[in-house]
Amino acid sequence: MHFRKIALAVVYFCLASAYGQAAAQTCAALQHAVRLAAPGTGPRFVVSYPGDAHPALAHSAFTYDNALAVIALVACGHVEDARLVGDALERAAAGDRTFKDGRVRNAYRTGMAATPPLPPGWWDDRAGQWAEDAYQDGSATGNVIWAALAMLTLHEATGQTIYRDRAISLMRWVADLMADPAQPGGFIGGLDGFDPAQRRLNYKATEHNIDAAAAFAWLARLTGDAAWTRHAALARGFVAAAWDGTEGRFRIGTKPDGRSWAPGAALDIQLWAHLGIGDAPAEWRRSLTWVEAHHAVAGGFDFNDDRDGVWIEGTAQAALTYKMVGQDQKAAAALAVVQAARGTDGLLYATAAGTVSTGLAVGPSSTTDDFRYYHQPHLGATAWAALAETGWNPFTGRRVGAK
Repeated sequence: MHFRKIALAVVYFCLASAYGQAAAQTCAALQHAVRLAAPGTGPRFVVSYPGDAHPALAHSAFTYDNALAVIALVACGHVEDARLVGDALERAAAGDRTFKDGRVRNAYRTGMAATPPLPPGWWDDRAGQWAEDAYQDGSATGNVIWAALAMLTLHEATGQTIYRDRAISLMRWVADLMADPAQPGGFIGGLDGFDPAQRRLNYKATEHNIDAAAAFAWLARLTGDAAWTRHAALARGFVAAAWDGTEGRFRIGTKPDGRSWAPGAALDIQLWAHLGIGDAPAEWRRSLTWVEAHHAVAGGFDFNDDRDGVWIEGTAQAALTYKMVGQDQKAAAALAVVQAARGTDGLLYATAAGTVSTGLAVGPSSTTDDFRYYHQPHLGATAWAALAETGWNPFTGRRVGAK
């Protein structure tokens, strides 16, 4: 134990020297969250919103947040802690309670990973039965891809083929079940609903297709298999079609018909295209000008263009993107806003203050724009802060500027 403490102290010192005290603090907070999730050294899921009492969130570990934590912990140098979470995601993809096609669900129950891992849920006193959430039980295409990105990151960090093979099976699920080559091409949104009959979500999200283009391209580099290159081209083609050259921004995606473009604005896709698409046209750089004109608020950035508050996760994404394109002063300014949103436990809040709307619904069954972020500690925001502070591109597994 004494030597372990010394080793951890060395990692913390090295991080503080290389990336600053804030990065070391963020990385330590992520590491603490992983160790707090379960005793011992077994695979575990980490709660996304610590302290949230809402029954649908109190014990929920969202796959996206946990995949981000895996990648951020590798960026931090905490590979063994990353494996604790990555092994839970790997177990989830290896064996589902109902489906045998290699998917992961949108969320899992916080704590030690069961066999098979189970979705979150709660006891409904009024109904006198166990309740689950339709969105959490489903599988959004983007969340499956982020689990694959986490597996690819662990493979490169450890050399363990189990992670490479799991990334391949996850992306085969995307390629085999979610592809829609009809114009504007790309991959649909995923599956939603309760077991055993889930419905296909035929909308196409620009966000998901950026994710897909990056993950397929990574697999192509890793394996040399031309099939992955073809899948990457299908996703990239959708992203290119989503580019609105008149306004200088990316459209959010399509309506449920999978063909016509949906209204709305989203910060992340304006940024991720630069991180995830290696051969992005120079014209796409205009999306950063769009972001500054339509999403900037109080020194940070909002999720959408109503500018009702600072979305910390997205502001960290902006900081990393600015680093990527060599705008270091803007990166530092965005990071200062992010780091000011740190809670007493070291985790970052989801918003700088109050509530931030997105203009989106939580899931297909919602009839209002009820997907919102609140001023509460958030695993995902903390992971993105660590990525920005250490300059790690989650779409490539490399630090920005590295060859």
